[in-house]
Amino acid sequence: MQRFAACADAIAATSSKLEKVRILGEYLASLDLDRLAVATRFLAGRVFPAWDGRVLMVGFAAMRDALLELTGAGDAEMAQSYRRHADSGDVVRDLLESAGHTGAGVDLLDVAAGFDRIASTTGTRARTALLIELLRPCAPNEARYVTKLISGDMRIGLREGLVEEAVARAFSRPPAAVSRADMLMGDLGAVAVLAAKDRLADAAPRLGAPLRYMLASPVADAAEVVARMGEEVWVEDKYDGIRCQLHRTPERTMLYSRDLRDITGQFPEIVDAAAELPGDLVLDGELLGFRDGRVLAFLDLQTRLGRKSPSAALLEEVPVVYTAWDLLHRDGEWLLDTPLRERRRRLDELRLGGRFAVAHLERACGAGEVDALFTDARARHNEGLIAKNPDSSYTPGRRGLAWLKLKRPLDTLDCVVVGAEWGHGKRRGVLSDVTFAVRAAEGSDELATVGKAYTGLTDAEIAEMTALLLEITVRDNGHFRTVRPQIVIEVAFDSVQRSTRHRSGYALRFPRIAHWRHDKGVDDIDTLEKVRQIATALVEQREQRVDQA
Repeated sequence: MQRFAACADAIAATSSKLEKVRILGEYLASLDLDRLAVATRFLAGRVFPAWDGRVLMVGFAAMRDALLELTGAGDAEMAQSYRRHADSGDVVRDLLESAGHTGAGVDLLDVAAGFDRIASTTGTRARTALLIELLRPCAPNEARYVTKLISGDMRIGLREGLVEEAVARAFSRPPAAVSRADMLMGDLGAVAVLAAKDRLADAAPRLGAPLRYMLASPVADAAEVVARMGEEVWVEDKYDGIRCQLHRTPERTMLYSRDLRDITGQFPEIVDAAAELPGDLVLDGELLGFRDGRVLAFLDLQTRLGRKSPSAALLEEVPVVYTAWDLLHRDGEWLLDTPLRERRRRLDELRLGGRFAVAHLERACGAGEVDALFTDARARHNEGLIAKNPDSSYTPGRRGLAWLKLKRPLDTLDCVVVGAEWGHGKRRGVLSDVTFAVRAAEGSDELATVGKAYTGLTDAEIAEMTALLLEITVRDNGHFRTVRPQIVIEVAFDSVQRSTRHRSGYALRFPRIAHWRHDKGVDDIDTLEKVRQIATALVEQREQRVDQA
């Protein structure tokens, strides 16, 4: 672990992407296969593979208790250190060094085994005890990176794409082959081992383990759709539900959310209905609330999210259907490289019914027809359209131009909560005022705040979010808490204006929380560029109205 920490320090110390790749490549090449898998996964910022549903569930309270046990530091010292560093890993190193804690050192494999034990343990006290056991033998800088991994925020300027490049460099493999293997497997640790063995061609998805989702790129209007795709466009309704991947074998059915979490227990009626489907299948689609022949609002569906064992009353109140739009696997054959035309034909052959439906598909020729279909989709109370290239393959985890999404002109933004304040009046005692941010740039770890909201959630949601915010607090400033970026919210607003208050340079006007997006992770939030585009479009619209007047 000492060499891992030294490598991470060296990567953080340089701003050169080429130098980061060189340092990491040399380090990875020096490891045996077991440590190679662990180190690669850790340096990509993951404790477990992307498809692995386990979580550590180690929050601020557990870390505080562990530091109290190991260093004797009280809340005042911890708060002072947080104000000085604003990074949980740096705080742990600081307090351990101040207490004279040296530690004998710990092996990478011991850290991985410790994470496994924590993830398989229930109860805060038991997890805290395991955390103390894990940190006690660590040298301060080793403990720093163990803590960074637990918090999910390495902060060394290393994105997954650079780790892929480093794996390719370490073992002299084609970067495109490494990238494709990662796309298929969702585990850079396993990919690194294949690269070391010169077996990247063996990379394949696993039935029962979720793939990353293929993503759509946003476009402004129908003209841009046609400009990017050509005259022939396949168009599907963009539904207001939650993305869901279904893996079905005769033995079991598994459901996975957009962030690859296992949500099987939340939708037992879909699992039961899937028992009637033929053979082995992997479907990509959307879960929708559906009752009396109509799709329910997302707000209704939201009452089903996060409930591992929904009551019979809730199942009756908010029934759901699964709307499939892609077939990724059928009876031992993966179809990712098969053109969409063929995948859709084979999906239609399944003749889904009952709790299952197939997405509404139209063929459009030209911007005029796309516009008309957009109007029809909105009349059906859907968000808009997804335009697809009928000859495209399915590329997990990639946001290319094979799929394009066209929504209403002034869209909502997916943001991540970075801070929270205690409420007033009837909301006294809950963290109801949240500060939220977007990603500063595509592919960047940096976040840029764009506003604060305190309306839109129910009292029950506020109570639930307060409990989670307390768990993921990284700095307690009394009235305001800085939190680990984890909670994704969909924010509605009336306008965007320039602002010196937020580091982004923009502020959303009259923001309100439209939805708490349990189905999305921080990688799914929007970028500052989208905020700029909306702001520019609004200025142009105002200028047009002035000219017309």
